[in-house]
Amino acid sequence: MSKIGPVAAWAFFSLCVIAVITLPVNLQTQLIVSVLVVTFMAILKLIKAEGRWRLIALAFGTAIVLRYVYWRTTSTLPPLNQLENFIPGFLLYLAEMYSVMMLSLSLFVVAMPLPPRKAKAVSPGAFPKVDVFVPSYNEDAGLLANTLAAAKGMDYPADKLTVWLLDDGGTQQKRYSMNLVEAQRASARHVELQALCDDLGVRYLTRERNEHAKAGNLNNGMLHSDGELIAVFDADHAPARDFLLETVGYFESDPKLFLVQTPHFFLNPDPLERNLRTFEKMPSENEMFYGIIQRGLDKWNAAFFCGSAAVLRRKALEDTEGFSGMSITEDCETALALHGRGWNSIYVDRPLIAGLQPATFASFIGQRSRWAQGMMQILLFRFPLFKRGLSIPQRLCYMSSTLFWLFPVSRTIFLFAPLFYLFFDLEIFTASGGEFLAYTLAYMMVNLMMQNYLYGAFRWPWISELYEYAQTVHLLPAVISVLMRPSRPTFKVTAKDESIQESRLSEISRPFFVIFAVLFVALLMTVYRVYTEPYKADVTLVVGGWNLLNLIMAGCALGVVSERGEKAASRRVKVSRRCEFGVADQWYPATIEDVSANGARVQVYGVDAATLPVDTDGLIRFEPYSGDGTSETLPVAVKNKEIAGDITTLGCRYLPEVARHHSLVADLIFANSQQWSEFQKARRGNPGLVGGTVWFLWLALYQMSRGLIYFARSLRSSDQAEATR
Repeated sequence: MSKIGPVAAWAFFSLCVIAVITLPVNLQTQLIVSVLVVTFMAILKLIKAEGRWRLIALAFGTAIVLRYVYWRTTSTLPPLNQLENFIPGFLLYLAEMYSVMMLSLSLFVVAMPLPPRKAKAVSPGAFPKVDVFVPSYNEDAGLLANTLAAAKGMDYPADKLTVWLLDDGGTQQKRYSMNLVEAQRASARHVELQALCDDLGVRYLTRERNEHAKAGNLNNGMLHSDGELIAVFDADHAPARDFLLETVGYFESDPKLFLVQTPHFFLNPDPLERNLRTFEKMPSENEMFYGIIQRGLDKWNAAFFCGSAAVLRRKALEDTEGFSGMSITEDCETALALHGRGWNSIYVDRPLIAGLQPATFASFIGQRSRWAQGMMQILLFRFPLFKRGLSIPQRLCYMSSTLFWLFPVSRTIFLFAPLFYLFFDLEIFTASGGEFLAYTLAYMMVNLMMQNYLYGAFRWPWISELYEYAQTVHLLPAVISVLMRPSRPTFKVTAKDESIQESRLSEISRPFFVIFAVLFVALLMTVYRVYTEPYKADVTLVVGGWNLLNLIMAGCALGVVSERGEKAASRRVKVSRRCEFGVADQWYPATIEDVSANGARVQVYGVDAATLPVDTDGLIRFEPYSGDGTSETLPVAVKNKEIAGDITTLGCRYLPEVARHHSLVADLIFANSQQWSEFQKARRGNPGLVGGTVWFLWLALYQMSRGLIYFARSLRSSDQAEATR
């Protein structure tokens, strides 16, 4: 009888929910209930109610969503005998049901995510041997030097730590290629990186052929190493000194633990953040994933490998014959295979590495296309819902992670659906203006409020929609191609060391202007139809409002594809670190204000600025975190200066001459992980649904005008070039 009780309770509860959802009510009652629920959720949000009240608010929101689904399914689909209306109408219905399904999966994953884990230290004398893998393909030596030096400088017993550069750019296949230019470049790279590794005390390893991309490179590293644990860092992901101390201890207490994953923190903005200028005042896009979603996945033992900034157990990898390589997202696929074999994972929510994001919008789209295609391959080849060995929560978590990348399909339908009515008078959604207010508008409001409940300070209103729209235009063909030919996509390395010297339109921006023009014409058509068909004004205004929302999003995206030029080659990080500046055998008290991968800004007291012309060689003397308390010197060249009273601010470029200088650069930029946590916390503020919406409207108007100005300039430049020819 004890087992019948819970089953009966769940059955009764389910029947009650179904009864509420399907209860026939008039339009006025539905509208009143919707307003009451929205008000109740808003009040709970304003008083910052958490815990059980948070779940109650989400439950009320879910009831409104399910009520909408019932009404949408039973009352709004066009008749089947009107195919010209039914086909686009049914596609819109499927897109909406996909959105509801993803909302449901999100609720399951992140309704109550785990709090950040407490650090777990390694027992004295029990440090396991760790191999650090830095896979590389085409990154330059300067970028690799910083990452390798940072990895070598991690706080860990030296006899237990081996750092490996896994070079896929200098393989025998490339060095002996029939393409003479490629062969010469690969040979020169091979020699250069071998010398760099010798200087840094790092092991260099390459292989005969470039097989199975990054997964094959990592598996080759496993064949030549023997550490109990393997830490993986991308070529542009440099670890902090305490990375291993913050992660290795968890393996000691759980022999079935295969993964400790940490967040990816980036020193530079992605193209949207740079072009919209939001990097320092709004949380980055990836913070929603690493700050909330991964903690939600961790609750269900489903946090997965993200390709870098992670430590894995060798024994677990050997259980699945190494890193998986069937898809082009080997990281998530590897985690799925190991979870299916009963291994565990955990997520440590603290930034312990600093990396670089793609600088151009085209590179950003290339990276996201690979992610989307790889996740689609996992969905098709592995299908997590039926994966043996996974728990039911793990199956739902992996389905959420893979199905998310179908968003370009639904976003495209939402974008063009209003045009069927405005241009062709097709009725793909049979409802009156009043029904739209009572059901659809209430659903949209509740959806936005639930997102604000779930992601709060990690994702501002409408930003997810902007990111998805900006990606949809080019990801849709990528997703369709992999659905039609799952084996076709191949691994492509993302360029991350680019820079934009002059402001310009992205080379892949044209479709965004075409879409904006079509939506603007649709806005004019809305005005025309309201004037000429006043008897259908309520429906026309609703559909026109939908199109206006799309137009605002498309206008903001014009600013996204209008690339801003940057004077600095790399992003600067504030450090405020005491030092001394030396020039001409004289030393002056100074402070390092900020640093980048290429140089530092130093405030010097009492120096005669006249004695410091541009390109003057100098020295920065400071005490490294990784040292024994002794100060060391880093050679620099003065590139610019500003004078303010007794303080002279110098812009300096590093002039590393020996391996130790690369280690000092890494110590300046990467050693202190606390600065990254403080930077993230400083920009995490929740503007609220109303405040965030007002801010986004202003942003969209400004970026739309900026994008149109860039477009006009590009036309003028094209005309001038044509006239010159």
